Amino acid sequence: MSSGARERDKVFVEHCKGANGLDKVVLREVRGSSAQVYLYGGQVTSWKNEYGEELLFVSSKATFKSPKAIRGGIPICFPQFGSHGSLEQHGFARNRFWSIDHDPPPFPTNSGNKAFIDLILKPSEEDSKIWSHRYEFRLRVTLGPGGDLMLTSRIRNTNTDGKSFTFTFAYHTYLFVTDISEVRVEGLETLDYLDNLKGRERFTEQGDAITFESEVDKIYLSTPTKIAILDHERKRTFVLRKDGLPDAVVWNPWDKKAKAISDFGDDEYKHMLCVEAACVEKPITLKPGEEWRGRQELSAVPSSYCSGQLDPRKVLQGG
Repeated sequence: MSSGARERDKVFVEHCKGANGLDKVVLREVRGSSAQVYLYGGQVTSWKNEYGEELLFVSSKATFKSPKAIRGGIPICFPQFGSHGSLEQHGFARNRFWSIDHDPPPFPTNSGNKAFIDLILKPSEEDSKIWSHRYEFRLRVTLGPGGDLMLTSRIRNTNTDGKSFTFTFAYHTYLFVTDISEVRVEGLETLDYLDNLKGRERFTEQGDAITFESEVDKIYLSTPTKIAILDHERKRTFVLRKDGLPDAVVWNPWDKKAKAISDFGDDEYKHMLCVEAACVEKPITLKPGEEWRGRQELSAVPSSYCSGQLDPRKVLQGG
């Protein structure tokens, strides 16, 4: 490889130090978009468009220090979502140190993308005391040429004792929004959801779009592969596409809960919304040697206007 080619490749993937000296990887695309991935948690903590505008929310009080998970970005919930199980809240993947996977098994060819990193998490002896299974969790984070952010997870059961294991999963995506009271979510209307604020009781969504005026913590079931999050104030729409993840979690802690969260600013709930591609209701079971794959793709596009209203149809039907 010529030094010129090496220089060009360097533009796309840079290994450097982040907060508190933690290792991170910066992905950059030629048009100017970027993403940051910390090896701690295998966590995306920044995703910026070509104008340098931050699209993910990270709390100003986030602790970039083990053992606490980083508050914001895209924490990975594995092998347990939430507190429904024997493990700590949201499992342990989000507060473990991942390694760079220099020799990942082949992906379906997508050679157009140069800005990507492959990470891997395997069980430590400590982990096997709390979750006694062997696994390989491979994560590819890709920044597409148009600035789209893609996360692909591949989880394989590597148990040698013949045992299956079961897990739940979510990409706990914190989106940055200008004003939560001016945000609407399209694509989940008329669906059933489990309400975490009411002991996971099941309800059916009544509104024609989801808007926010109080605390929300819902798990929507059998959701479409595409969800749109419209930031009316910024005239921006996030489009979330997902594969292998039938559920979608929608969360905002609102004012009272925000004050009770130590690593979260009192008023920061106004500028964030979690919309999470997840598999919660029906856990995934893998036999030894089996692999599960779950993928999430985020893009941010200008919102269209139609008679003074945002027109999500254009967003949802276009591409």
